[in-house]
Amino acid sequence: MLGPNGSVFMPSVLTLIGIPGLESVQCWIGIPFCVMYLMAVIGNTLILVIIKYENSLHSPMYILLVMLGATDIALSTCILPKMLGIFWFHLMEISFEACLLQMWLLHSFQGIESGVLLAMALDRYVAICNPLRHASIFSQKLLTHIGVGVTLRAAILGAPCLVLIKYRLKFYRTTVVSHSYCEHMAIVKLAIEDIRINKIYGLFVAFTILGFDIIFITLSYIQIFITVFQLPQKEARFKAFNTCITHICVFLQFYLLGFFSFFTHRFGSHIPPYVHILLSNLYLLVPPFLNPIIYGVKTKQIRDHVLTIFVCSKHLNH
Repeated sequence: MLGPNGSVFMPSVLTLIGIPGLESVQCWIGIPFCVMYLMAVIGNTLILVIIKYENSLHSPMYILLVMLGATDIALSTCILPKMLGIFWFHLMEISFEACLLQMWLLHSFQGIESGVLLAMALDRYVAICNPLRHASIFSQKLLTHIGVGVTLRAAILGAPCLVLIKYRLKFYRTTVVSHSYCEHMAIVKLAIEDIRINKIYGLFVAFTILGFDIIFITLSYIQIFITVFQLPQKEARFKAFNTCITHICVFLQFYLLGFFSFFTHRFGSHIPPYVHILLSNLYLLVPPFLNPIIYGVKTKQIRDHVLTIFVCSKHLNH
């Protein structure tokens, strides 16, 4: 239905154009994205299966890794199938409600991932700074509470974004979304009404979740490094530092990509649109793709089990 000045009143369907400015090469961009997605799903599933069936890996660090792997699979699956539909088959249309659902799931899974990374940092903090109490503090009950807590936090804080779009914004200047998935600001910017409340709430959620988590992750690692460098034996220092470096790699690639994507989307008006969109896509695809590789290479227990699986399959083939 048309509104004033040719605007659209509460559209039922939106059109995702993919990566504006790179439409002619989107089919080729889809190939590495598809490879990254398949690697992310296979890698994270492999880690989930190894941890599930190996009793020696049923410790807090690996249970949190299971949460991270499951979130990574869900996060990349939220966007990749539809994105490849746009790139390869020109399936650009999406219903307004489905678009809002994708947006909410996407931002919820990002919030859950951030919460799990915080829990992993706190787990390392207790394991290194207070090792005698680690088993009693990080009990099965606490891990369950962490899983439920980070999920509810992300889902509840993200829900008002849906309500503010659905019931506040009625008129849209166009139904064409210059993005490859339903991102909050990409949808909000289509409206002709005042969107300040939507922008402010989006920033509030980002800083409440990501800002809070990164502050406490940083504080945890400062305390960890102080403790590690006070250890008398060089070997103990190296071992403690080595267990942390894996987590630090994961934190850095998640938060650096996240903040760069977040700020360029809101404040980088001079940056070409395709750079925004590519950064946003990489932010959602690179962590799920890299996490199983980082943990597989750096964590001896997982590396050994992966090698065992491949050796066994090789012998069965022969």
